[in-house]
Amino acid sequence: MDRRLERILPRVQKPARYTGGEYNQIMKDKADVDLRVAFCFPDLYEIGMSNIGMRILYSTMNKLDGVWVERVFAPWGDMEDEMRASGIPLYALESGDPVSDFDVVAFSIGYEMAYTEVLNMLDISGIPLRSADRPDLVPLVIAGGTSCVNPEPMAPFLDLMIIGEGEEVNNEILLLFRTARDEGWSKERFLRTAAETIQGVYVPSLYTPEYNEDGTLSTIRPAEGLPARVKKRIIQDLDACEYPTSPIVPSTEIVHDRVNVELFRGCIRGCRFCQAGYVYRPVRPRKPETIIRQGIESLKSTGYQEATLLSLSSSDYRPLSDVCDGLLEYCEPRSISLSLPSLRADNFSMDIMSRLQKVRKGGLTFAPEAGTQRLRDAINKNVREEDLLHSCRVAFEGGWNGVKLYFMLGLPTETDEDVIGIAELGDQVLHTWRQYAKYKNRGVRITISTSCFVPKPHTPFQWEAQVTMDEYQRRVNLLRDHIKARNTTYNWHDPDTSFVEAVLSRGDRRVADVIEHVWRHAKPLQAWSDYFSFEAWMNACKAAGVDPAFYANRERGKDEFMPWDVIDVSVTRRHLWHEREQAYAAELSPDCRKQCTGCGALGLMTNGGCCDA
Repeated sequence: MDRRLERILPRVQKPARYTGGEYNQIMKDKADVDLRVAFCFPDLYEIGMSNIGMRILYSTMNKLDGVWVERVFAPWGDMEDEMRASGIPLYALESGDPVSDFDVVAFSIGYEMAYTEVLNMLDISGIPLRSADRPDLVPLVIAGGTSCVNPEPMAPFLDLMIIGEGEEVNNEILLLFRTARDEGWSKERFLRTAAETIQGVYVPSLYTPEYNEDGTLSTIRPAEGLPARVKKRIIQDLDACEYPTSPIVPSTEIVHDRVNVELFRGCIRGCRFCQAGYVYRPVRPRKPETIIRQGIESLKSTGYQEATLLSLSSSDYRPLSDVCDGLLEYCEPRSISLSLPSLRADNFSMDIMSRLQKVRKGGLTFAPEAGTQRLRDAINKNVREEDLLHSCRVAFEGGWNGVKLYFMLGLPTETDEDVIGIAELGDQVLHTWRQYAKYKNRGVRITISTSCFVPKPHTPFQWEAQVTMDEYQRRVNLLRDHIKARNTTYNWHDPDTSFVEAVLSRGDRRVADVIEHVWRHAKPLQAWSDYFSFEAWMNACKAAGVDPAFYANRERGKDEFMPWDVIDVSVTRRHLWHEREQAYAAELSPDCRKQCTGCGALGLMTNGGCCDA
């Protein structure tokens, strides 16, 4: 360890974030390595180490011969101040080497509010922020992750962006990069070749935005010979795909400090607000025996006392009972708990609940999203009030005394009646507890939480305007005034972060100047309330000549060219517009298991079909 680092670590919070040396980390002999990748997560260690995607890709890329992938996380403010004062550049945890020594610097960006931290990590590493200021092939700065489905706000900073799932495309890029570096290619030649030959690669410098007089985009023009739209990559057979069963065991507590096992990707539902539900289509499940084997192997190799089964909607996995039984056969004698996030109120059962409480009982969370049936139908949530109340009854009869309910305010077509309906639904849940609770003497804890709806790219609501911050606050006050029960707690998210998130998620390339201005004049970890500055974002918009309401609060025309139209996530624009029309008619669309709606996602499957979860 660098002696300068030894001196500063006693002066910062949670020094274990910065030391590495964890059990199961991948170490390689530098003599056997000819390509080094700094795998960067633009948030704290506790967040990045909880990210299942990062764990998978860390393992996958390290399987390549001669390639060593090391982890890099963002420092908290105290650590960053100490590093800058001591002249310590950002470094990788495995080797302790500076990020600037690596061939490829690869970011995983899952949240738009992390954009400023990407710039900050480059700066602490001594790497120029903008791609145009990095003329050489090395270091190559790339990114992937959900936020890349709208690549334009970060386009000037990145050499290459990966669209879709990275297990295969990442390795293809690294192998091409190795050839390019060893043969002395120019950066331009490598980027052009990658864009031409590897599906899922978007090179921003080879695409030029053009604007109309009113400030809207007219097109994003590709260089000659490149596709007008970059098609995402998916993994078709998850059972045959690499999955880490010896994940790194962190040296300090992280957010999700447990074994994570993936059930399936995609979602059979079609919630019209949900970006993940559209961009991760089609549904592709793992076999039960694969999940059970991976879960047990992971528990054995880590010593964790908790395992979680992950997906966008875990209770939609048909063989879920078989998986629970198979894992609990191993877990129960060892007092290892099994948890299932992402449960739906319309298919939560005592059968599943009885399996979960064999070891340890946790809290229950449901997300009705809207307070009335009309609005739930409009967003295609497909959960009825009787479904939610039945699930709560099952939980209360089974001994649960706490339920969290999540909603959004500002959804398209929402009225005051819908807002008040949230309070009324909370009262119905409380009434259900009073009727059916097994342990009334313990009391009940009902928590209602609301956030401000953010229209997201590649969803049926991508054309919608976000409600203004004042209007959101009015709806918060209306709901708060109608929640009377002492047993019910109401939490709400402030609208300012959601407003900035809407600007970034729907922004075009002009928003890059806003991001850089905020990085230069405010603290970088803008995803954290400790550092978030709404004033800094508004000042940056003013300095860059950008009207934030143009991106957040403006309804798009049906045929307007969107910044993300350069990306093909396999769901057609026609389908999204049809779903929007269905929303305004408050009409449901069937889930993928009942009927194919022809969204286009099946076109990615080479076998012509979609596996049924």
